[in-house]
Amino acid sequence: MIHYSRFVLKNGLTVIHHLDENSQLAVLNLLYKVGSKEEDPNKTGFAHLFEHLMFGGTPNIPEFDEPLQEAGGDSNAFTSNDITNYYLSLPLSNIETGFWLESDRMRGLAFSQKSLDVQKGVVIEEFKERYLNQPYGDIWLRILPLAYKEHPYSWPTIGKEISHIEEANMDQVKCFFKNFYAPNNCILVVAGNISFERVKELCSIYFEDIPAQEIKRINYPQESVQTEARFQEIQSDVPSNLILKAWHMGDRLSQNYYAMDLLSDILGSGKGSRLYDELVKKQAIFSEIDAYISGDTEPGLFLIEGKMLPETSFDQAENAIKGALNEFFRTGCTDRELTMVQNKTETNIRFGDVNLLNRAMKLAFAEYLGDIELTNKEINLYLDITKEILLSEAKRTLVDTNCSTIHYKSLSND
Repeated sequence: MIHYSRFVLKNGLTVIHHLDENSQLAVLNLLYKVGSKEEDPNKTGFAHLFEHLMFGGTPNIPEFDEPLQEAGGDSNAFTSNDITNYYLSLPLSNIETGFWLESDRMRGLAFSQKSLDVQKGVVIEEFKERYLNQPYGDIWLRILPLAYKEHPYSWPTIGKEISHIEEANMDQVKCFFKNFYAPNNCILVVAGNISFERVKELCSIYFEDIPAQEIKRINYPQESVQTEARFQEIQSDVPSNLILKAWHMGDRLSQNYYAMDLLSDILGSGKGSRLYDELVKKQAIFSEIDAYISGDTEPGLFLIEGKMLPETSFDQAENAIKGALNEFFRTGCTDRELTMVQNKTETNIRFGDVNLLNRAMKLAFAEYLGDIELTNKEINLYLDITKEILLSEAKRTLVDTNCSTIHYKSLSND
């Protein structure tokens, strides 16, 4: 059980306190309610760019990392489709340094042209390295717009294209910051051996006088139900042919989400999974094959990805995957399979909860989802999935008309 207390400052900052009397460290986790789905479709990549800019210094603190490192701490951040999350940990005795640093950059960044140019360059190089210059790197730039025709999940967090980052100017950056980096758009979790009263005191000193902002959100459309199969073929200089299939699935709070997450483990997680056993070991169709989910808060994707052996045709690969799914639809999963993946999931969750930072992140994310008790209920939501529910959700989700497929052809296989 993860215990917590919650309060909201006058400026709208939501604060969650988690006491751990055994920890010598303190953690501050700030979740800003802005991800790539909040971007203008013609100016994508801004949420991720800001993840970098937030470490670029302020008028008061030119180098964010210097005072943190002097206090014995470290920090990092990540961006998703839905949120941007910043976290730092440091010795409990120096926790006030964390409050000082995080409140200072919430007030405002330096916004120098030099810093913007430097961080734009970093993001552009990351775009090239991860998405353009490695085998199959552009597959997310292909599958997302194929699967999503209306919803902003149709582009990755890095952005649709490099030009959107290259063309980002100072006025756009300042506007994005003012609109989203405000206390009333943030969830702060303070975790460690620190009292609730002390947390309230520090929040009052460092955060309460930061003014709230009017948060203007893009009224983006929800994705319509997909009613026909979609297909795209790519040719590139990659080691082997690859197939990627993506089906729309339920949102983060739906029963479908937990069922499909468990199903991804049964079908394609590791060498003991059904797809690996049948299509790699027995039939020798693929060299490797996986099933996984995108993990988004709004309706996301269930994916099957396989690298094919040189002698395998795309028709054979398609038929093999379809045959494996039809076999699952016919028999469902065994008691042993379901128990194994549920036990594995429970173990992973409980093991993750040992870490103070993980607990802080979970609390912030559950609050973002609108149900902070999800922090403690999540295990039961997985354990409540029965064989019958799993089979029903699989049959409802994994249908051809709900599927988008990419055939990634290797030039060497022509």
